[in-house]
Amino acid sequence: MEEVSKIAHRTPLKQSATLNKWTGGKLYMKLENLQRTGSFKLRGAYYKVSTLNDFEGARGVIAASAGNHAQGLALSCSLRGIKSKIFMPENAPLSKIEAVKSYGADIVLEGDNYQAAYEAAKKEELVNGSVFVHPFDDYDVIAGQSTVALEMLQQNPELKTIVVPVGGGGLLAGIALAVKSIRPDVRVVGVQSANVSAVYQAFTGSSKKPLSRCSSIADGIAVVKPGEITVPVISKYVDEMVTVTEEQIAFAMMFMLEREKMVVEGAGAASLAAVLFHSQLAAGQKVGLIISGGNVDPQKWSFYKGLADKLNMKRIS
Repeated sequence: MEEVSKIAHRTPLKQSATLNKWTGGKLYMKLENLQRTGSFKLRGAYYKVSTLNDFEGARGVIAASAGNHAQGLALSCSLRGIKSKIFMPENAPLSKIEAVKSYGADIVLEGDNYQAAYEAAKKEELVNGSVFVHPFDDYDVIAGQSTVALEMLQQNPELKTIVVPVGGGGLLAGIALAVKSIRPDVRVVGVQSANVSAVYQAFTGSSKKPLSRCSSIADGIAVVKPGEITVPVISKYVDEMVTVTEEQIAFAMMFMLEREKMVVEGAGAASLAAVLFHSQLAAGQKVGLIISGGNVDPQKWSFYKGLADKLNMKRIS
């Protein structure tokens, strides 16, 4: 995917001695929180925008996003001189809203979750004829996200498992397709917040109904309705899925802040929470964790710490 490499950073694959000791495995964190725009989402957004012809570009681009897709798409459009209009939930982190504005996009705040913003964006699409760029249910977006796995396997060919945070499933679908096409022996594990686990429920067959609520500190993966393209891919190629609680996600966020001196958002910390609290995923294995983003509202850190402390686990020094 040479097109993506023109714009996206080749982010580090980093180890932590503390995490290796805690889990009994060798963990390698793919730090997409250090990616341009602070998230892996730039990869899929840029690849999609790169496929638009001049006629499509002249129509402008429209999208819905909780924040990370919005930033990646806004930057991608600005690099091509394409106008973008992005619908975001009213409760999206202020840091993400301001970042999207800084990349030149027009913003509309709509509803209290991604689904409400999505529905508003689709109505707008019918009115103005812009090209809608879906944050996960799009083949080109999925292809762009797959470059995360390609880099990881180049950086460490000995990885045996890759753990991926999941919202609508675009990243997981891309990772699974890439991994299983070149390294079918590598296990692919998806992780969702237990509060918003639509893809997990579809994968396990525990429910086929859309979720009625969408509340999680992992706002980047808080999606009530999974993708029509992504779920069949995930069902076919992903080996396992797990869920983590809000407190476990918050603990992983605090670990990264206190021990690694890194700001990681809830969605980005989900994969770390998975190996910390599902011990079978890491013990005795070389495991890649996708730390998918680092866009956090700084005003909420005290809340995250309070959630983490509910676990009554020893603070990491």
